[in-house]
Amino acid sequence: MKDERIFFKSQDLKIEGLINEGQSENGVVVTHPHPLYGGEMHSNVVESVVRAYGEKGYTTLRFNFRGVGKSEGRYDNGSGEQEDVRAAVAFLNELGKMSIDLAGYSFGAWVNAQCIERLTDVKRMVMVSPPVNFIDFSFLKYCAKIRLVISGSEDDIAPPSMIKDMIPVWNPKAEFNIINGADHFYLGKTSEIERMIGDLIDLEG
Repeated sequence: MKDERIFFKSQDLKIEGLINEGQSENGVVVTHPHPLYGGEMHSNVVESVVRAYGEKGYTTLRFNFRGVGKSEGRYDNGSGEQEDVRAAVAFLNELGKMSIDLAGYSFGAWVNAQCIERLTDVKRMVMVSPPVNFIDFSFLKYCAKIRLVISGSEDDIAPPSMIKDMIPVWNPKAEFNIINGADHFYLGKTSEIERMIGDLIDLEG
C-alpha cells in the first residue's frame, strides 16, 4: 500500500501526516528532525524507520510538526510539538492499534523523550541520533520503554561517546548500536537502521 495523506487535530491545529495501514494491531509514530534546520517527515532517516516497521506489518504514521509543511501553527521549541506527538499516538489508538511504538530521529527523539512517560498507550521507544551534543537531555531519567538507541560513529550532534554515558541512566537494558562510518545524516547507511529496527521487532515482537 502507498502512504495516504491525512490531517489530524493537535489542540486546535491541523497536522499533516502520512499513514500506511498494516495488517497487524501494531502501530508506530515516527517523528522528524529539527524544523528550524529543514527537518520534515520526508527525511531519509524517517523514511527508513517507516520502511523497517512497515515490513513487519505495522501501521506507520509520520507527520510534520506544527509549522512544517502543511501543518498549521508555528515552531514551539519542543513544547507544542509534544502535543503533536500525543495527538498522533491518539490517532493510531482510535484506529484500533493496541500496541504502539514511538520512534524519533534527532529533534524528534528529543521531543518524544520529553513526553514518553505520559503516553500510556506507547509500549516501546526507539531513538535515532538523540542530539545530546546540541540539546539538553538532563531531564531524561530511567525509562523502561527505551529499547533501542542508534547513532553513527561520526555523528558529532549525537556522539556515541556521550550517549554511551547516558544509556545506564536512561535504561541500562536498552540496546545501543553504532553504525560505523555514519554521520548525523546517515547517507548511504539507512539500510543499517532498518536492519537494527527489524532485529528489535523480531526479538521483542
